[in-house]
Amino acid sequence: MNVQATAASREVDLPPAGFCRLCGAGLRHTFVDLGMSPLCESYRTPDELDAMEPYFPLHVLVCDDCFLVQLKEYVSPEHIFREYAYFSSYSTSWVAHAKTYCDMIVPRLGLGPDSLVVELASNDGYLLQHLLPRGIPVLGIEPAANVAKVAAEKGIPTRVEFFGVALARQLVAEGRQADLIVGNNVLAQVPDLNDFVAGMRLLLKPEGLITLEFPHLERLMAENQFDTIYHEHFSYFSLITIERMATRHGLKLIDVEELRTHGGSLRVHLAHAGSAFAPGRRVSELIAREERHGFRELATYATFAPRVQRAKRRLLAFLIGAKEAGRTICGYGAPGKGNTLLNYCGIGTDFLAFTVDRNPYKHGRFTPGMHIPIHPVAAIDAARPDYILILPWNLRQEIIDQMRHVADWGGRFVVPIPELTVIDPRELRP
Repeated sequence: MNVQATAASREVDLPPAGFCRLCGAGLRHTFVDLGMSPLCESYRTPDELDAMEPYFPLHVLVCDDCFLVQLKEYVSPEHIFREYAYFSSYSTSWVAHAKTYCDMIVPRLGLGPDSLVVELASNDGYLLQHLLPRGIPVLGIEPAANVAKVAAEKGIPTRVEFFGVALARQLVAEGRQADLIVGNNVLAQVPDLNDFVAGMRLLLKPEGLITLEFPHLERLMAENQFDTIYHEHFSYFSLITIERMATRHGLKLIDVEELRTHGGSLRVHLAHAGSAFAPGRRVSELIAREERHGFRELATYATFAPRVQRAKRRLLAFLIGAKEAGRTICGYGAPGKGNTLLNYCGIGTDFLAFTVDRNPYKHGRFTPGMHIPIHPVAAIDAARPDYILILPWNLRQEIIDQMRHVADWGGRFVVPIPELTVIDPRELRP
């Protein structure tokens, strides 16, 4: 199946800089300021190391009306996703998560040959590939051509385009409306939330369902996950804000699931306000919990920045002590979140000799900003480092299980989030 690309442009009507991208209120309150940082997925090739590298503010604000936590749009999505370095299928646990979702949602909605499932930001087909053998028609929408090409090679029809009202209208005009719209870890990456959600409402059949997964702001704050903040993530959501967003666009929250993925995520289920779906108890219970924890009070958001600064000091103190003691350190993984952490803390090759990644696309390249070389995973066995800093800490168990053999030379793992933890694999159960 050929990848389809259209020349239609996004319909963009963003509020001016300094105004909330959801409700339009003025932004006056800082959530956390992580300084200046390059784009977290802008991996450098060797011939780019001496070239100018653009840096942008990671100054996060919170709206005092709808409580959306957000970054200004310093860089357009077109620039960020022109060639994207993240391929979902390189995480075994994430592909398994997608299959479990498909196994759940197909019988729940009674999906079959007469249905249509549309995934927004479908990446390399990690999810839709599980629906093809069931005979369920699917459509992926993915703006990054290099990852969409991988999905197309799997036989997954894919549109290389940004999603919004313009594309939704085009699909409806072609006679295509969705029984299910899936959006995993895309909502945070949309600068024009209102255009995106309005597009989903247009594309959804009257009794269709939307499911969206995104990191939960409550978990980000509780577990000090400041490294999940980067320019590609424009927004950070509580369920309180999601309910406001849904109501604004004639949708209703009917269910919410708390997931362990990405350090703690929500999967929300949305339907047309006039549909037969009835809101479940979990929605009201979670909103009530967020209210008890102060997510409608600005003072709650002000507690985050001091904890981030403390985590930075503790991690640097450990790394300095290890290097002063003559220990060797490398990284595992080169995720976007790792680049936020490395740049905010100023961790370069004076601390990490190299990092490794399972994604061959990154091999031979360097992390943005700190320019740490990225090697295949086998480089760890060759170097036999004393410490391995796990940068994708949300996959810590998967990585520790994969690399448990580092115990043979006394190697230990270091997990920086939510707080510095050193793990000796010799002390773990087999």
